[in-house]
Amino acid sequence: MIALTLAEVVAATGGRLETVGTSATESTVVDGPVTTDSREVVPGGIFVAKRGEFDDGHRFAPGAVERGAALLIVERPLDLPVPQVVVADSVDALGALATEVVARVRALGRLRIVGVTGSNGKTTTKNLLRTVLEAVGPTVAARKSYNNEVGAPTTMLELTEQTEYLVAEMGASGVGEIARLIRMARPDVGIVLKVGLAHAGEFGGIEKTVQAKSEMVTDLLATDVAVLNADDPRVVPMADVTAARVVWFGLGERADVRATDVVVHARGTSFTVTVPGGESARVRFSVLGEHHVMNALAAIAASLELGVPLATVVSGLERVTLAEQWRMQVMGGRDDITVINDAYNASPDSVAAALKTLAQVKRPEGRTIAVLGEMSELGEFSGEEHDRIGLLAVRLGVSQLVVVGEGARRLHITAINEGSWDGESAYVETADEAFELVTSTVRPGDTVLVKSSNSAGLRHLGDRLGEWFA
Repeated sequence: MIALTLAEVVAATGGRLETVGTSATESTVVDGPVTTDSREVVPGGIFVAKRGEFDDGHRFAPGAVERGAALLIVERPLDLPVPQVVVADSVDALGALATEVVARVRALGRLRIVGVTGSNGKTTTKNLLRTVLEAVGPTVAARKSYNNEVGAPTTMLELTEQTEYLVAEMGASGVGEIARLIRMARPDVGIVLKVGLAHAGEFGGIEKTVQAKSEMVTDLLATDVAVLNADDPRVVPMADVTAARVVWFGLGERADVRATDVVVHARGTSFTVTVPGGESARVRFSVLGEHHVMNALAAIAASLELGVPLATVVSGLERVTLAEQWRMQVMGGRDDITVINDAYNASPDSVAAALKTLAQVKRPEGRTIAVLGEMSELGEFSGEEHDRIGLLAVRLGVSQLVVVGEGARRLHITAINEGSWDGESAYVETADEAFELVTSTVRPGDTVLVKSSNSAGLRHLGDRLGEWFA
């Protein structure tokens, strides 16, 4: 974090300063990393004691002090020998502090901000942008999927006076949440990737999901840029609710930044990108899956709007070999057995894309095995969407479907009803059972996909299979 006095932290958060038992004063300066996880505190760091659904961060404040915290942001005074800023709500205070830091760095005149949202692809696009922009200037981007009311401001607080680019991943589970993040750091370039059924149960329907994602562009200024998916009929109308200049990306004729000649293979995806002005380039993209081409196009469009030359953008994209751990992560290799671990998240769109990729990259002599768990947070759409994936698996000719857990069982039943009644679809209760089934039936040359929502925990099964066949 940039250097602030305790008085400035108090002013930003609306709290009050407690320094009893310490030598700190209002003029004491703090500039360490900010975290809500006491295990991540480093000497000189700032610990925000956040109340959670199942626990209270105040319980872990002593551990933060032991690790060298220089400041605690708390909702009640604690008997600990470090200065404390006492606030009404620690999450609100975290956001307010981020807002102040972003404003101060903005005022220096060099910071440009890219906001990324969408039902799928946020983390991949953020990582692609980080790789491209780091080549041209100091860049801050979220670790992992830090995109909510805690993760996003924590990322913003990593800004320094030298930062030139902030890539802010902005997720939501309800209307108003992206707008809240936008108020902390209004983007110069706002990206909307796709609007699908991911988290639709939490939002209360697809219309609410569209409304929430639209918040990325509704407050942009005429001098800003909205980078929108020209191929998504739910994203296209967002051009009518923004004052910003719109840049379209996609595969169709409407796109300003367009991909053609897309070729998918086991080592990634290659495509030709054409950009405004007619310049084009061949991109040899090592991230597996045709669906990631759209994320690459969004990153290209945003980077060009920030003034990065196309050759530099392409070079950056080609350096990326993995979108993120547990996202289309290629593992295995023994006996030509490939394991694709894509089990960090799962929406109907991303599962469909992963299954299509599985069919595209299989070896001619090998089979395809899809290990699928529950797609969570779909609400009223859960049943029909699991049905749809079961149908798709059969129609794509997946050799062996392994369905894991009660939440995904309907997918298995649908596959049987569609014709996979002779053992092509198997149902197991646990990841351990799935491991035993796959390892006992896999053959040399097979390709295995592991895909589920994070809550199903199959990412660890994917790791286990990848190590087993390494």
